[in-house]
Amino acid sequence: MELGLYTFVERTPDPVTGRLISGEERMRNLMEEIELAEQVGLDVFAIGEHHREEYLVSSPAVVLAAAAVKTKRLKLSSAVTVLSSDDPVRVFQDFATVDLLSGGRAEIMAGRGSFIESFPLFGYDLNDYDELFSEKLDLLLKINEQEKISWRGKYRSPIDNLGIYPRPAQKKLPIWIAVGGTPASVIRAAKLNIPLALAIIGGMPHQFAPLIQLYRDTAAKAGHAQDQLQVGINTHVFIGDDSQKAADDFYPSYAQVMSKIGRERGWPPQTRQHYEASRSAKGALMVGSPQQVIDKILYEYELFKNTRFLAQMSVGTLPHDKMMRSIELFGTVVAPAVRKELGSK
Repeated sequence: MELGLYTFVERTPDPVTGRLISGEERMRNLMEEIELAEQVGLDVFAIGEHHREEYLVSSPAVVLAAAAVKTKRLKLSSAVTVLSSDDPVRVFQDFATVDLLSGGRAEIMAGRGSFIESFPLFGYDLNDYDELFSEKLDLLLKINEQEKISWRGKYRSPIDNLGIYPRPAQKKLPIWIAVGGTPASVIRAAKLNIPLALAIIGGMPHQFAPLIQLYRDTAAKAGHAQDQLQVGINTHVFIGDDSQKAADDFYPSYAQVMSKIGRERGWPPQTRQHYEASRSAKGALMVGSPQQVIDKILYEYELFKNTRFLAQMSVGTLPHDKMMRSIELFGTVVAPAVRKELGSK
């Protein structure tokens, strides 16, 4: 199993001190987090796209290009590229450039987008939400397969036997589909034989097992080899030397962000009681000591047989030193234990 990190590069006031760091400082911190992730032996670092005041990154490829020249081994992915409101030609060109800079380590995690700000920003109608993604994914996959293409669609101007450049260092860019639990999205990934990245940010992980089985069953019916399927699980994680201290450190920023999103989407506000329930042995939230996180990753592996696990640690603003310690523990304690256990099976 590959183990790594993903972030949406939040820049919000520290819920304890009220301090808001500058964008420049947050970016410096991010580069240090990426460098540390490589130093402690993690496999992947992914950066998501948002178009909101509280998130710094609207163009993941730009930041990943900076990461490419600071690292030697890490796979560098988006998490997520909002393909519905972007141009697949530019997406491919940007990530092919990252791939060249990194020596073949770039990936794309494409999704429809759980936030909708990019649609009016770039002149798209939300009523076309799914159609846009389907059409643009088709174009992106065709570009990835061949240098020159001819293509027609509804939402983008046609392409008549034109080359798309630059080409990546890899023969093809790895492209994943990121989903939040919609069966139709799972089925699309399976039929197209595209790796699936499932975000589990609430509830109980076992509730998502039918989706992964749906993915595997649909892929099998489509004639795709089961042993070639890739499944990634993305979830919220924070690790500390002491379980209770880790829980106390993570709660203020986590509650602030989840309550704000909840107000926008009609969810109830985050409470400490709900937080602790989610931290329980079979809950989705992986916050606590290294051993607690090891146990939960292995528990989810038994549920999903996933080939990748990505941790989102920056859910809101935490002090940089605590974030760095969490990454260090993930790479030096959690990851070796998980790899040893899975290697013994």
